Amino acid sequence: GAPVMTCDLPLPLRRLALCRAMLALCLLALLPPSVGAGPWRDRLQQRAPVSEGGAWADLPPGARLLRDVPYGSDPRQRMDVYLPAQTQGAPVLLLVHGGGWRHGDKAHGRLVGPKAGHWLAQGVVLVSVNYRMLPDALPDTQARDVAQALAQAQQQAASWGADARRFVLMGHSAGAHLVALVAASPEGLRAAGAQPVLGTVVLDSGAMDVVQTLQERHAPLFDAAFGADPAFWRAVSPQHQLRAGAAPFLVVCASQRRTPCQQAHAFARQGEPLGVRVQVLPQPLSHGEINAQLGQAGDYTAAVDGFLRSLPGWVR
Repeated sequence: GAPVMTCDLPLPLRRLALCRAMLALCLLALLPPSVGAGPWRDRLQQRAPVSEGGAWADLPPGARLLRDVPYGSDPRQRMDVYLPAQTQGAPVLLLVHGGGWRHGDKAHGRLVGPKAGHWLAQGVVLVSVNYRMLPDALPDTQARDVAQALAQAQQQAASWGADARRFVLMGHSAGAHLVALVAASPEGLRAAGAQPVLGTVVLDSGAMDVVQTLQERHAPLFDAAFGADPAFWRAVSPQHQLRAGAAPFLVVCASQRRTPCQQAHAFARQGEPLGVRVQVLPQPLSHGEINAQLGQAGDYTAAVDGFLRSLPGWVR
């Protein structure tokens, strides 16, 4: 069928959504550069809804969208499935949005748009996941939601023309923390009923080492997410939960920000004695650009494609 390119909202609600999006963009323009380069700008961007010309408008001809496929009983436990025109044993990218563990949506244009246009054209299925958020769900519960979504997507993969054995996780910002946490422990994946993934792409997380993040100067959003208990910090810290047998990681970090690249390299060092391959990819981009520009033509997207091709089973 033809790609889905419009929202299902009535016209008055679409107008309201557009006004909210314009307000968010105005607020972004007023932010000073020191704020705009980090997670605060991302939180505002994640609040802006997808417009009718957003994520779905760039789908290749013949691509289809299956919206709001449930993986649990909560209204947030839904995923959108983007299908290429032709699928037969296709690989799958499972996307997890950011937004400070409190905001964001699976249909956000900066998450889905260029990535859908790039990878659907290559015959890759994209699955974009929502999850329960603060204050109703702490990051450990959010990670379990992501693992549950992965397990459900793998169970349904054959019906989409995809291969349950050819999944890669990808997340940005808070979503990057969640996919890293989920993928750090093979035992955690098994406990959720999920099969192993081929690899994980982490897009500019400032919480690869939650303990370090909370012990240093940090934004209030980290306190809201992780609280004051060091034991909880360790339990939800990818740096501290990484185990032998984890699939390879590509950790992309914005070189304009100190913490993400510093923690990315520390995560790579943590993986060495465990036999876990961790590739660090610094980029001269802002926190938001790390997300928005992936899928656009250029060296950055080519490097991510190179990592994917290096994963046994991704290419057939």
